[in-house]
Amino acid sequence: MASVPTNNRSRKTPPHEPSDEDLRAARPPRLADQLYDRLLQQITYGKYPEESRLPSEFDLCATFGVSRPVVREALFRLQADGVIVSQRGAGSYVRKRPSPELIRLAPIGGLAELVRCMELRSAIEGDAAYMAAARRSDDDLAIMAKALEDMRIAFEARQVGNDADYRFHQAIAAACGNDLFVTTLQSLSQQIFDYMRVMRSLALSSAVTRGQQVQREHECIFQAIRDQQPEAARDAMREHIHNSRMRTLDENFLPARKR
Repeated sequence: MASVPTNNRSRKTPPHEPSDEDLRAARPPRLADQLYDRLLQQITYGKYPEESRLPSEFDLCATFGVSRPVVREALFRLQADGVIVSQRGAGSYVRKRPSPELIRLAPIGGLAELVRCMELRSAIEGDAAYMAAARRSDDDLAIMAKALEDMRIAFEARQVGNDADYRFHQAIAAACGNDLFVTTLQSLSQQIFDYMRVMRSLALSSAVTRGQQVQREHECIFQAIRDQQPEAARDAMREHIHNSRMRTLDENFLPARKR
């Protein structure tokens, strides 16, 4: 499973400076990410059903030709994502099964990176929503409202609508009045756009109520920003990103009802 090193000395220097996207494409996935993807695929396609026990760390090392630290990192990520549960001395057991559509829609070898991106987004965009609620202008609200309406139209037409979704989140970053939030999201634009495409496509392929829930979550974020409620805006954003992550990894996930 380990990547085979290549000798790049004989290659000609490219006529232009490589873009960030070129560099991402040229960089092979980390071994732990590769193993994460492989195990997630095997769980998704039923090789390891729910409640079943995964092979031991020793057996995984032998099967995939990787070290124990690589196996432990991949298992830790799967446990953090709620896919497996690990019990000291008893091994790791499958807790839930993602939708097969996730494997079909996600970029090849990019599942682990997409999920890690959601963790970063929760931290950055939660505070972005907080500041946007305190600093937004009427023009900012108009841009958010237009993106929100475009998401609604896309949903009713059974279209993915990830472009409108991305514009909504970018408008919130812009409303902070701090350019670093905008540039940070722009630096993650490919991962974010890929994730939104996957998440919204999964919502379209499932029950209508799932897409409606996604729309409601965006409306809650908008309303808190419109009403200048910073803490409510931050909570709504973090709840949306958390729910989005859980919906992606668990085809049966339902958000907890608020009391």
